[in-house]
Amino acid sequence: MKSIWAPWRMEYILDENRHCQNTDCVFCIGEETDCDPEKLILWRSNQTFVIMNRFPYNNGHLLVAPYRHVADLCELTTDENREMSDLICLCREVLQETMAPQGMNVGLNLGAAAGAGITDHLHWHLVPRWQGDNNFMPVLGETRVIPQHLATTFDMLSKAFSRRMK
Repeated sequence: MKSIWAPWRMEYILDENRHCQNTDCVFCIGEETDCDPEKLILWRSNQTFVIMNRFPYNNGHLLVAPYRHVADLCELTTDENREMSDLICLCREVLQETMAPQGMNVGLNLGAAAGAGITDHLHWHLVPRWQGDNNFMPVLGETRVIPQHLATTFDMLSKAFSRRMK
């Protein structure tokens, strides 16, 4: 059996604010903003929002989703589509400013066969990339190494998003 030490998990296990997590759909976030930091929500627009991936492929892995529970890209309204596109650009700018990635994967998985882990609520992924960020660990240990705590990344990114609101 392989063991990975993850002492930050105890913080989650003992967290009394886990009620902030919606058990039905992680992207059906509602209008209440009190739990945004616990939910890792970085930015809210009129019809869409930005949230950090709680199980990232890489540091700074962001998700852009509509508030409306919709599964297919073609079901988005013109305004939702435009706003999502604008948010994707904003996310790219914020990630570039704060983390200086050398590249970025931006994509949308529609359906389980395409790799969507959550199939009923579409969402775009933005994954910052750096030369050498994929080392031997995924190949030999079937394990990703995320070098920065989610809370630290959230604080850094939320400050960058807040600066853009001014």
